[in-house]
Amino acid sequence: MRIDTIETRAPTAPVSSTEDDVLRQIEQAVLDHRLPPGTKLKEVQLAEVFGVKRGTIRKVLTRLANSRLVVQLPNRGASVASPSVEEGRDLFAARRAIESAIIEILVRRNDPALMGQLRTLLENEQKAYQLGDHKLALPLSVDFHRQLAKLAGNSVLEEFLNDIIRRTPLVILSHLGSDSENACRNHEHEGIVDAIAAGDFNKASLIMNEHLLHIENQISDKTEEHQSDLAALLLSN
Repeated sequence: MRIDTIETRAPTAPVSSTEDDVLRQIEQAVLDHRLPPGTKLKEVQLAEVFGVKRGTIRKVLTRLANSRLVVQLPNRGASVASPSVEEGRDLFAARRAIESAIIEILVRRNDPALMGQLRTLLENEQKAYQLGDHKLALPLSVDFHRQLAKLAGNSVLEEFLNDIIRRTPLVILSHLGSDSENACRNHEHEGIVDAIAAGDFNKASLIMNEHLLHIENQISDKTEEHQSDLAALLLSN
C-alpha cells in the first residue's frame, strides 16, 4: 500500500472547531471516500486546517486510533488506516450477521410507521441518484443501513454496526477503488424494505446478504492513486 504524503497548504481562513467537530469532519471525510487509506495526518497541518491547537489534534487522533480509523506508530506519526484483505472480509462478514439480526427484529415488530420512515429515506436517496448527485446519494445509502439499526431499537447492535460502517470505506478504497460499481447498490434497498414490510424475513435477509456480498466478494489486493493535499481532501464538498 502506497503511503500518501501531504502538501503543506491550509485554507486561507481556518475556522476554529471543537474536538468533537474535528472528529466528526474527519470521520465524514472517510465515509465520503474523500480521505484515502495511508494518508499521513500531521498535527501541524491538521491544526491549520481546523483552526485548533495541536493538543486538540492529538486527542482527536487518539480517539480515531481507538476506533481503528487511524494508525499511530512511534516515530512515524499517524496515518489513515489501511485494512488488510482479511480484515476487510471479516468486517463484511460481521456486517452480514449484524444486519440479518436487525432485519429479524424489524420483521417481528411489524410497525408500519417504521416502514414509512424508511420509505421516505429511500425516496430521498433515489432522487439524489436520479439527479446524479453522488456526493449526497452516498451518505444517504450509508444512512439507510444506520437507520435500519436505529429503528430496530437494539442499542448494542446499532453501536456494533456503526463501528463497522465507519471502517467500511477504508476497505473499499484499499482493495476495490472508488469506482461507482463498488458503492452500495441502492436499488436493492427498496427490495429489503418491501420484504420487511411483508413480514418475509428470509427474503429480506437474502437480499441483504447478496447486497453486502456484492462488495465482499470483490475484496482483493488493489490500490489506487489518491490526491495528497490534506486541506483539499478535507474541505472538498
